[in-house]
Amino acid sequence: MPYSLVLNLVPRSPIPQAHLSGRHLHALFLDLVQSVDPALAIALHQQQSDKAFTLSPLQVGNRQGTALQWQHDRSISAGTPCWWRISLLDEGLFGRLTHLWLNLNAQNSWHLGAADLDVISILGTPQSTQPWANFLTYAQLHEQASDCDRQIHLTFCTPTTFRVTNYDCALPTKELVFQSLLKRWNQYSQIPFSKALIEPIYPSFFDIRTEIAIDSRSKFIGCVGNITFQILGDVDPSTIQQINTLADFAIFAGVGRKTPMGMGMVRRQTRKN
Repeated sequence: MPYSLVLNLVPRSPIPQAHLSGRHLHALFLDLVQSVDPALAIALHQQQSDKAFTLSPLQVGNRQGTALQWQHDRSISAGTPCWWRISLLDEGLFGRLTHLWLNLNAQNSWHLGAADLDVISILGTPQSTQPWANFLTYAQLHEQASDCDRQIHLTFCTPTTFRVTNYDCALPTKELVFQSLLKRWNQYSQIPFSKALIEPIYPSFFDIRTEIAIDSRSKFIGCVGNITFQILGDVDPSTIQQINTLADFAIFAGVGRKTPMGMGMVRRQTRKN
């Protein structure tokens, strides 16, 4: 079952701009895991690829929806309401962290770099003011997906890039986007989809630009913006349903590289949002 959990946070002390990078937030997540399962924290730290979680950049105030911030040009003052999204793709991972979610509010403050943070609340269900919180079983994602909707509107909310041979590619082709989703779906869902389902997908609209995501160690050029993919040709309803399932799965899985560092946050857009 994939989970998208939103933690509402308030810093007790200012958070320096240098400590707002994906690397520092990744370290905060491992500290949270360490508090309840040290062995799991070590295992997650040692994983080199195919990680079963994604993290968002830290968001300030009421920023929500698709207008996310991935770079901070100044420190965050003490007392500033913030939120942070953690998604988990592996049911077993969520289960091993159950004690953490149940007791997080009662814990002492946590550390993001040199700053102390208080966790005010955790959201795990969709909210009118917080669309990034959600959870569904893999079976529900599949069963609820449309078998007739031939348009897929995706918004790349933080810089998204893909590894192609030995280099990064910021252009979100249908192969790179849907192969990324398909790989994670097949790895964690136990409802395998064929690689051939990507064939009838074609881009029909795009409004994208490149942006840079920088931390203390590296610089990545990624894509942000909107793309519409169209399902074309004589395609059976079961294939259409699987393609729509992958699009709905994007909010949990993210797309491309460095999703545990805040990159590749993607949402499917509908008339409702």
